[in-house]
Amino acid sequence: MTDLSSRRLDIDALRALRAIRQQGGVTRAAEMLGLTQSAVSHKVKRLETSLDCDLLALRPGGPLFTAAGDDLLDYAARILDLHDEALLSLTKTDLSGRIQLGLTEDTTCSDLSRILGRFHRLHPQVAVRTRVRMSIELRALLERGELDAAILQVFAHEVRPTDVALLREGLHWVKLAGLALPERGPIPFLSFDDACFYRHWAMDVGQDDGALLETVFECASAAGIVAGVLAGLGVALLSDRHIRPDMEVIDTRLPPPPGLVYVVRRARRARNPALDCLVAGIVAEVSRQGGLSLVV
Repeated sequence: MTDLSSRRLDIDALRALRAIRQQGGVTRAAEMLGLTQSAVSHKVKRLETSLDCDLLALRPGGPLFTAAGDDLLDYAARILDLHDEALLSLTKTDLSGRIQLGLTEDTTCSDLSRILGRFHRLHPQVAVRTRVRMSIELRALLERGELDAAILQVFAHEVRPTDVALLREGLHWVKLAGLALPERGPIPFLSFDDACFYRHWAMDVGQDDGALLETVFECASAAGIVAGVLAGLGVALLSDRHIRPDMEVIDTRLPPPPGLVYVVRRARRARNPALDCLVAGIVAEVSRQGGLSLVV
């Protein structure tokens, strides 16, 4: 029978292991955690010694983790969540109130769902009403005072000093690899619907320098635009995580798109203690995770 009394799962070592997976290596994990590379390696090595197994494979060109490392990471995610939640529960206040929160559809399938679930368990007296809309609609709701805050996407040059940046992405013109575009005349354009600020920017710049765009396909979902590009229907604006191996990024003929940033933006009104707590929790968790994870 295995003697478990001599084995320990050190919380800091588990956090280092998770950071290595998220950042794709020890060096970047150390930067995220604010530690030296040797300190991170030491934590992992000490954990390997305690468990008597290798966790990192570290073979050039091979997987980063061993099978045991992958198994442990599944447990580590749950252990760290419970650990952090337990600490927060000991310091929680009798917070109450209401929050009107806006989200984009893609952020509902992200770390934010877990963060909101934890916030509800820690502060059951705070009622959070969530409205899911396109970013351009969320901005309008904020301006009208119908939301307290929203997590939305903006162009990098539109980030305000009061915004909290959660994730940065590139935006690119793309087409099916090998697809020949017309040398003269309008370029076929696959567009999101009119509630998308990508579309507004594209239609503005698409009239400049003779690079006319002709909308041949309109769809509200990223999945539909991706499918249209892969079918060879024309060009589209897609962010980093939606680009597929069969797509080709276009860097000529069309103006380079601005970068994208997911931000927490608050309405211009008196501070809401419950909202302050929620935003602080989101920022702390994103900082711990090294970024906001979005599911494609």
